[in-house]
Amino acid sequence: MDFADVIPLFRRLALEAGERILQVYHGPDFEVRAKGDASPVTEADEAADAVISAGLRAAFPAVPLITEEQAASHALSARSFFIVDPLDGTKEFVQRRGDFTVNIAYVRDGIPTLGVVYAPVKRRLFYTLPNGASVEETGPFGPESGPLTALKVSTPDNAALMVVASKSHRDQATDDYIARYAVRDMTSAGSSLKFCLLATGEADLYPRLGRTMEWDTAAGDAVLRGAGGHVVRFDDHQPLAYGKPGWDNPFFIAYAPGVVLK
Repeated sequence: MDFADVIPLFRRLALEAGERILQVYHGPDFEVRAKGDASPVTEADEAADAVISAGLRAAFPAVPLITEEQAASHALSARSFFIVDPLDGTKEFVQRRGDFTVNIAYVRDGIPTLGVVYAPVKRRLFYTLPNGASVEETGPFGPESGPLTALKVSTPDNAALMVVASKSHRDQATDDYIARYAVRDMTSAGSSLKFCLLATGEADLYPRLGRTMEWDTAAGDAVLRGAGGHVVRFDDHQPLAYGKPGWDNPFFIAYAPGVVLK
């Protein structure tokens, strides 16, 4: 696989999916249904998934594709694969808050290597380059890439950390963990935007003590890694790996190097 071909495809599909999502978001009331795990799904999730899946399968038919909205794909097993969350942060979408994203990633040998995270309402677009570095593209977004800003994580001050936490999944365990640190300020964000806030240096630490799936994290993880950040398991601080049975993640911590983990 030539990564130089993958990144423009990821970018184009994320933007197209984002436009489909916005058509629903800015339209009349839409139906919200519950999936088998009780999580919400809308026509926007399904429309975005159709765009991305068709594009990836047409370009790379031999690469396994795991996507949240296609249950049959969850039975697959692979070490290298595409993994997609076409609308990460459906709860934010339903409440018409802008903290939702389109996520597309390529995992190679268990490591999220390429990724794009697009926040359609916020008009923020983050992705990895073929050389592994991460960038944020400045809109408006056309057929060709616009101005790019290289992403680099912060140089944290452990006496005054900036922490980002989940907007919809905040709990007491997370607050108790954050309380172990000297925190300068804290912000909440939805979806994979939390990884991107670390990648831009807008935050230093993001702990997640709750259930996530690999499609929730892979693209943001790739962007953060490309900016010099780390994502590790909560229990043993080993790198978060991908291609796990069932696609479930353990609790994890995303952070900028220099943060002394507690």
